[in-house]
Amino acid sequence: MTIQGKIENVLSKMTNESIEIIGSGRTDMGVHANGQVANFKTNSELSIKKMHDYLYEYLPEDIVIINMEEVDDRFHSRYNAKSKIYLYKIDNNKYHDPFLRKYTTHVEKKLDLELMREASKYLIGEHDFTSFASSKSKKKSNVREIHSIEIKEHHNLVEIYVHGNGFLYNMVRIIVGALLDVGSHRKTPQDIKEMLEFKDRSKASDTAPSKGLILHKVNY
Repeated sequence: MTIQGKIENVLSKMTNESIEIIGSGRTDMGVHANGQVANFKTNSELSIKKMHDYLYEYLPEDIVIINMEEVDDRFHSRYNAKSKIYLYKIDNNKYHDPFLRKYTTHVEKKLDLELMREASKYLIGEHDFTSFASSKSKKKSNVREIHSIEIKEHHNLVEIYVHGNGFLYNMVRIIVGALLDVGSHRKTPQDIKEMLEFKDRSKASDTAPSKGLILHKVNY
């Protein structure tokens, strides 16, 4: 069962209604979220606090609702979202950390972060990201705007923050795959620019593993 399904089951039992939640967007299988936003409608007279407490008690331990609030009836967590921030985590130690392995991608070779930062600049702004979208993507337009890409490192844990107004299927993971190629000296920053210009998925890098990706924040 999906995370959405588990939450809907608990909400439905709590309210004695058939509850459907609307998330800010679907994540790929294996992708995590610590900033997902969702909304649902109910006629229940339970207080927000009681709902929150009930969810905390009956949801599995790996699903936690951080905050709940009442919103305008017209609010839609997907359509009202202005931008999203995704975070990709890389364990850049020689040997992988077994305590991080479910939430990071291990890259043994030391990454050249400065080259990765240089390459990321070509992706900032509004572009046609066809080369960075899965061939399964069915969007009418592949034009998206990347506001910023930040690359941080602390004790060999590399974090890549990608902030944009919207993302295509697998887009962040393909961007990360390209940056990893640059950081490993398999490609150059100029290659990233050319990938964009080709508008051809086969010309870009492999898709990075899903387990390192986290939906970090949704902005409204």
